[in-house]
Amino acid sequence: MKIVVSNEISSVCPDFVGACVDAQVENSQYCAELWDEIHQCEERFRRELTTELLKEQPGIAATRRVYKLCGKDPSRYRPASEQLIRRMLQGKELYQIDTLVDLINLASIVHGYSIGGFDASKFVGDTLCLGIGREGEPYEGIGRGMLNIAGLPVYRDQQGGVGTPTSDHERTKITLDTRHLVVLINGYDGNEERVSENARYIQDLLRRFAHSDGGVFTIYRHD
Repeated sequence: MKIVVSNEISSVCPDFVGACVDAQVENSQYCAELWDEIHQCEERFRRELTTELLKEQPGIAATRRVYKLCGKDPSRYRPASEQLIRRMLQGKELYQIDTLVDLINLASIVHGYSIGGFDASKFVGDTLCLGIGREGEPYEGIGRGMLNIAGLPVYRDQQGGVGTPTSDHERTKITLDTRHLVVLINGYDGNEERVSENARYIQDLLRRFAHSDGGVFTIYRHD
């Protein structure tokens, strides 16, 4: 899968760096060992963070800044990483979906980046382009119905939008039948070292919980 970062994105975030993890996997409905790690993470974050301090986390702060530059209110359309951590800090249980989604959510929480997880067999074409959503552009967020993505960073395949930092698209979502996984980490803070660390962490989770060899990861940015 080739990933192109458009001039639209580079104009508002010239330091953007992303990572793509591409792996063969086996999904499952639930993994108790994974959820032990998630609960440990919840306890640590509740000790160390508040909802106000959360906004200052580098990956989240950078994503919110890009939302504003693109014309989107980040308090109304929160980045997924912020949504997940806020839920934890409010004492609410995270939603349990399936093992692949749950481990991607954990990786997003740990590093603070909004991460897209996709069933790669559902992509149309061999290229994803990261641009900015347009007025009236149709987009069905997972569990959210039709979502107004105007002003949101969005990955598009040949058919249309597949992922934003707020919500991925129903068309390419992960299911229990997913065997080819693509994960995209969005580093709007430009920190390649931390983005790479996040990718390696996802590979480790896939090895331990998704019967995978971890696949490969590549770094991408604007040419």
